[in-house]
Amino acid sequence: MADRCLGPSLCNNKLLHWPTTHFASPPPSSSRSLWVSMASPRSHYSAPAPEPRPARPSLLVFSGGTAFNGVVEELKRLTTRVAHVLPVSDDGGSTAEIVRVLGGPAVGDIRSRCLRLSDQSTSEALSVRRLLGHRLPLDPKRAKSEWYDVVEGDHSLWDGVSIPYRETIRAFLVYFQNEILRRPNESFCFSNGSIGNFFFAGARIFFQSLDAAIFLFSRVSEIPSESLVLPVISTNDRLTLGCELLDGTVIRGQNEISHPTTGTMEPVKKECSSSPALSSRIKRVFYLSREGTNSLHEVYPSANPAVLDQLRSVDCIVYAMGSLFTSICPSLVLLGIGEIISSRTCPKVLLMNGSYDRETSGFSASCFVTAITDALNRTYGNSNNSLENLPSQYINTLFVPKDGAIPVDIENLSARGILKVVVVDSIHDPKVGVVYDPKSLIQALANLMGG
Repeated sequence: MADRCLGPSLCNNKLLHWPTTHFASPPPSSSRSLWVSMASPRSHYSAPAPEPRPARPSLLVFSGGTAFNGVVEELKRLTTRVAHVLPVSDDGGSTAEIVRVLGGPAVGDIRSRCLRLSDQSTSEALSVRRLLGHRLPLDPKRAKSEWYDVVEGDHSLWDGVSIPYRETIRAFLVYFQNEILRRPNESFCFSNGSIGNFFFAGARIFFQSLDAAIFLFSRVSEIPSESLVLPVISTNDRLTLGCELLDGTVIRGQNEISHPTTGTMEPVKKECSSSPALSSRIKRVFYLSREGTNSLHEVYPSANPAVLDQLRSVDCIVYAMGSLFTSICPSLVLLGIGEIISSRTCPKVLLMNGSYDRETSGFSASCFVTAITDALNRTYGNSNNSLENLPSQYINTLFVPKDGAIPVDIENLSARGILKVVVVDSIHDPKVGVVYDPKSLIQALANLMGG
């Protein structure tokens, strides 16, 4: 019982005394000056006092936990007023093991984005980032041994982390460990486990709130207060993603849809060539749950109200590159999302992928537009909840990486009302192929919102 009290007692002692000097600090001046140059403030106006700097643009980005991470750092130079909307249906790696043993929503994508947004301006901030970003070895015995060193405070990962931060973080790691020990019938595998995922899970279970866990993680890693990491569904329940193919086949589980694995804890390889092709194209994605019954059944969860609030007010809506049906569409099929997006007149930008994956084999650009439109209209499924909006009400601009593999069928795009296509400089990633050059992509977004 003494160990069990460690989590909340340390938490209550330390949460009120976290260092706060960095939380409210303004973004770097370079971010502000970049946006000023993009926004082209009026030079003809003369006043006794200098004009205040124009507000930096606000964005909402629908993405998964991997592909958009590569441009997050560059985006912070333009603006920190970004709402990152992420799915809670990831069921791979250490996330799957946490969900299997402890239940609850998947936090892997959220943790990944939080780490990308975390502060790097001090040596302690870098130490906290290194700790929460660390993965344990693949070998189960070595992983378990290293985990004990971490949770007991003896690991070198704690070097550079001050006592208040150390005790706060460690309290929730201990709480996570205690929750595992309370389930003696389940053997937890620490192989390739993420320390950040374990901290996140401990906080979520302690607070019984995913939003509270995100708030805690954001403060510990000193994410700018204007940057929001929002689960598209605010829930403490486990949700499973399902999909229906055009040939009627139903697949359950995000990993099984996107990149089936052999059940090992090895890092997922998302390249198209690493997975067998689907028997036909994906028709729709939907959510499944065991809540209330012993079998998986389709459910219709509500969108996070914070996401809906942000959608109503941001200056630009972005559908990021990544896994179309398992990273982007799960956030779009919820009630209220399509209704609000279709009502907005702001830039609505689809960032095309640079290469194919298992979900989009043989797709053209217009196929991506159709998939997003169908998801937002909820075309398939419960007909009582469907919309009939046009593609141009959801997407008005297409960004395409230069030399990307996916053909841009201009005529089909024009027929759908998508008239603005912007080619953005790209670079070659040896693992995934053509990807956006981060600076060029953010510059293109700045130009779009500034003019």
